[in-house]
Amino acid sequence: MTNNQFRDDLRKTYDLQANLRDASSIQEWKVEERASFLSLLQKEDKQTLLEIGSGPGRDGEFFQKQGLQVTCIDLSPEMIRLCHQKGLTAYVMDMTNLTFANNSFDAVYTLNSLLHLTKAELPAVLRQIHSLLKPAGLFFMGVYGGDDFEGTLEDDPSDPKRFFSYFTDEHIQKVVSQVFDILSFRQIPVQRADNRHFQSLVLKKSRLSVSDSDSGDR
Repeated sequence: MTNNQFRDDLRKTYDLQANLRDASSIQEWKVEERASFLSLLQKEDKQTLLEIGSGPGRDGEFFQKQGLQVTCIDLSPEMIRLCHQKGLTAYVMDMTNLTFANNSFDAVYTLNSLLHLTKAELPAVLRQIHSLLKPAGLFFMGVYGGDDFEGTLEDDPSDPKRFFSYFTDEHIQKVVSQVFDILSFRQIPVQRADNRHFQSLVLKKSRLSVSDSDSGDR
């Protein structure tokens, strides 16, 4: 299956799930992760935030109500429709092609979205995020992981099935550290049938330009 087919399947799945996801409860550990990142943003007086893979905009709405200028992007038009209903600035956009100008945002937040990229795509997307962040910009990246895996899951109840890419703790830190400074990495145990855990990374735009660093995934 090609990357375009994976994207088409993701778009279809999340369009179908948009209203259900908007109505579902948010797990407490996700609320805590969000609040922790907000505290850091407030401490460093960050004003503008991009959420990548915003879903129906519940996190974006939270940050906006806390006084941040929020922009949301998602692959799913239905998710973006729900963002607009919440009064959010939101665009249908593929995260492999972020069309914002360099140095546009103080911070980026993405929760369980970058795991839909292939392993080959992730370094280039990280470089794009690095470019659109202002100097000393902050980046929260949250994904599931714990093992190295790439593909669709047999037990995924979604139709069409979604593409996932997982990394071991060591591997994801290696990939990310080639583009960003890692301020913190935490492994959060969560209830999952596959025993994978959540990988919480708080990152900062490196003082070195990406072109000066070795950003390849080796």
